[in-house]
Amino acid sequence: MSMIVEVVRSGFVESTHQARMLTVDAEGRPVETRGAVHVPASPRSSMKPLQALGMLRAGLRLEDELLALACASHSGESFHVDGVRKILVDAGLEESALLCPEDYPFDRSATERGRVFMNCSGKHAAMLATCVLNDWPLATYLEPPHPLQRTIRETVEELTGERVAASGVDGCGAPLFFVSMLGVTKAFRAFPLSSEDSCERRIYDAMRAHPEWTSGTDRAEATLMRALPGLMLKAGAEGFDAFVFEDGRAGTVKVEDGSTRARVPVTVAALRSVGLDAPELAELAVPPVLGGGRPVGELRIR
Repeated sequence: MSMIVEVVRSGFVESTHQARMLTVDAEGRPVETRGAVHVPASPRSSMKPLQALGMLRAGLRLEDELLALACASHSGESFHVDGVRKILVDAGLEESALLCPEDYPFDRSATERGRVFMNCSGKHAAMLATCVLNDWPLATYLEPPHPLQRTIRETVEELTGERVAASGVDGCGAPLFFVSMLGVTKAFRAFPLSSEDSCERRIYDAMRAHPEWTSGTDRAEATLMRALPGLMLKAGAEGFDAFVFEDGRAGTVKVEDGSTRARVPVTVAALRSVGLDAPELAELAVPPVLGGGRPVGELRIR
């Protein structure tokens, strides 16, 4: 049975969201299963650590915050944009090589737009850098038959233990692979549990050390990772989240209607189901509903 998130305004249930959730313990055994976690889902940007893994295996040489940026859905803060530009310059490329759409940063006060500000530009810059290292074509790096995308697909299928059920196009233009929440959870467990010198651990360590580079300074994902040392978490569009803790506890969530506002409370519930909690999670677990600029209700899970 799916999880229900109620939007309560002035004492009345105004809206509801349904969500799937899967969590496992340190041994990989199911802790809580809500909804059809075995059917294909669209993890969207939650797959970026797997995409980055494919790039590292293909020879990409990024470390620390720039590797975290390759896994990011960033907010377009100045340090994000500078980092994307550094990846491109180091690869001998101009911003015009990026094939992600032009966009504004997540910051609503921003007035400048461009491909480098798009939240997936770190991934795209890393993809281009990987192509340069391998002498692969740049103009077609987003096409499914391209060697880069074939490498990434093989990596996704290896870590999830599944054949890709379907493929499509993500919001940034990159190939999107549909796999089950079971497969994504299995894949995420590989990052902290692999050997210390592995590419998986390089990604886990980079994201853990630089959580603001994987999302933004004030984003919920960074707040959760700072509050729970040892946690690697990656959000995706349409209400998807995936996480893993250093000992192998892991989980995925999917809000059925794609709601962003319901995603974080469900993720907090998933974290708590495997014993991960901190004071900072309290407000994220029950976000306020506003009326006239003041709290008049809340989101709650039943």
